[in-house]
Amino acid sequence: MRSPGGTGSAFLALMLAALAGVLLLLPGPRVPSALHPHATLLVLGAAQYNGHPSPAFRQRLDHALALYRSGQVQRVVVSGGVGHGDRYSEGQVGLQYLRQRGVPGSALQAETHSRTTLENLRLSRPLLHGPVTLVTDEAHAARALALAHATGLQANVSSVPLGAGHLRYRLRERLALTAYSVLGAARL
Repeated sequence: MRSPGGTGSAFLALMLAALAGVLLLLPGPRVPSALHPHATLLVLGAAQYNGHPSPAFRQRLDHALALYRSGQVQRVVVSGGVGHGDRYSEGQVGLQYLRQRGVPGSALQAETHSRTTLENLRLSRPLLHGPVTLVTDEAHAARALALAHATGLQANVSSVPLGAGHLRYRLRERLALTAYSVLGAARL
């Protein structure tokens, strides 16, 4: 004997699995990287481990460093708070990483309380003056830029390649962008 709603639950699970498959198979939205970054960069955090940037965060920081060294960028703001059980914020770790590689402290600022992309943008806003170039990875770029525009920031993006794999992360970003498109930034 079937439980009430069992068929409906199975159908819903099947539909969600099909949606996830379609989202992974279709080409994702591509945001072209800015050819000329704005004078201020906003590096969106991507985890740190005991005071050291994760590989994804390090890739973003190295990209910001290259843009700074190109002479087109005057300021770098690194955004990201303290994760559960962590002692350091992503903002602090990113700031230290860039300072150790020669970016002067006068060109660096950190936002250290955010836990999400939307919080990165909202809590960094007081540190930003004028247009900004977001530094993130290519899978995150479309959602980050859409959220930046929704919060009133004049922004473009300079993304780093994500490389092969990362299917769960790519799916998460596509689902999050879809949710943002349906619900809007106010509800995320």
